[in-house]
Formats: sequence, structure tokens, C-alpha cells
Amino acid sequence: MRSRAVGKRNETVSIERHVGQRIRARRTMLGLTQQQLADLIGVTYQQAHKYERGINRVSAGRLFELAKALGVEVSFFFEGLAPQEQVDAAPERQRLCLDMARNFARIREERHQEALSQLCRALAEETTLQGGALGGLAALLPTSGENETN
Repeated sequence: MRSRAVGKRNETVSIERHVGQRIRARRTMLGLTQQQLADLIGVTYQQAHKYERGINRVSAGRLFELAKALGVEVSFFFEGLAPQEQVDAAPERQRLCLDMARNFARIREERHQEALSQLCRALAEETTLQGGALGGLAALLPTSGENETN
């Protein structure tokens, strides 16, 4: 009986962490600091931090306030709930994707954005075709001899 209660507790903690990760992802996507989010929902910076880390539970009313402040539906925070092993692997990848999207949006030159987009497509295609090796991309990179002549 006790192991069943422990399993439910772990599942609850996992859900709380997932909700916190979704709060952080949306806040980051909007370019808000934890302090700005805290001000929007009427809590301290420390409380907002604890919500994002899944340390403190988010009440239904507070979740509604968070959804309003972040411009999403309450269901947004529960999207993507998955088995534990998938949830644990997702945050770092999500953080990288959000960071990349935010930095990409800050690039002012359209031609630089297009070049970066083409590089990403080429890397993804190369990874698919050769199982991760850069292979053909090496031909696109300048050699040291080319740099010396310019």
C-alpha cells in the first residue's frame, strides 16, 4: 500500500515540475524576467522561482492568473505531459530551442536569418542521411588556404 502512495507522490511531483517548466518556457518566450512575471501575478520573485522549479504547488486561482499574464489558456501548462523519462529529457532541449528562437528573432539582417536557417536545414539533412556525421558539410566550410588568399 505504501509503495502505491509513493508512486502517486512521484507522479504529482512530476506534474508540478512539468507545469513549472511550461511556465518558465512561456515566460522566456515572451522575454520576461522572473521579477516581471512575479509583478504581473502579485507574488515575490522567490515565489515565481519556486513555481517554475516545481518546488511550490500552483493553486488553481494562481494558475489562472499565470495563464492570463502569459497570454495562454490554462491547458497550455499541461500540454505534453508524458511518461517520466520523457519529461526529464525535455527541459534542456526546450531551453535550447527557446534560446535559439529568441536569438534568431534578434538578428536584424534578413540575409543572416536566411543563412542560419539554411545551415540548420543542411545540418538536419546531413544528420538524417549520415547518422550524425558532418560529411558533405565539410565541403561548404572554407579551408585555411581560402582564408589566406582573401
